[in-house]
Amino acid sequence: MSFLQDPSFFSMGMWSIGAGALGAAALALLLANTDVFLSKSQKATLEYLEDIDLKTLEKEPRTFKAKELWEKNGAVIMAVRRPGCFLCREEAADLSSLKPKLDELGVPLYAVVKEQIRTEVQDFQPYFKGEIFLDEKKKFYGPQRRKMMFMGFVRLGVWYNFFRARNGGFSGNLEGEGFILGGVFVVGSGKQGILLEHREKEFGDKVNPVSVLEAAKKIQTQTSAAETK
Repeated sequence: MSFLQDPSFFSMGMWSIGAGALGAAALALLLANTDVFLSKSQKATLEYLEDIDLKTLEKEPRTFKAKELWEKNGAVIMAVRRPGCFLCREEAADLSSLKPKLDELGVPLYAVVKEQIRTEVQDFQPYFKGEIFLDEKKKFYGPQRRKMMFMGFVRLGVWYNFFRARNGGFSGNLEGEGFILGGVFVVGSGKQGILLEHREKEFGDKVNPVSVLEAAKKIQTQTSAAETK
């Protein structure tokens, strides 16, 4: 039993434990930066989106079915994760940069938020150039609602997104719920269907504006359809 009193044996044991802990931490970090543990998204159907109840943000709000947004001219719709988030504000600004071209196509730009806290929506408006509506039941964040919790803060992609938005001059706050992931939809007019569905997979996972514009160009608005007759 003299080996138990050998300092070198004790040091080797402690080194092995430390190496094992580092190895486990490295493996956990590696797995956190893959898509293994990410919430799986479920594609929305047009019928699902059509039946969503939305509210206007006026003093006397009006409740209406979401299909009103795209019934005539289609629509580009951003489901905002959190209006005060600087990453969401960055994406809103990207989408708003498309508005002149969307206007030429006759396609409106909208956003939905899942809560209305103090002046958060009002403060978001300078970044987003379309109308904003309230989705109290968070249906636009489904059908299978997905969350990213604190694992997001060990993902390299998230930190890259943080630095990109900061370098772009965007800032924000921590007001409101920010773990339920958002997305962007391009919906055709009438029953044309969902032409693009981007689901945020991690904080700051922006939609490609070029893809949004290409999808919007496929929308057959009632106006353009009448002109071709």
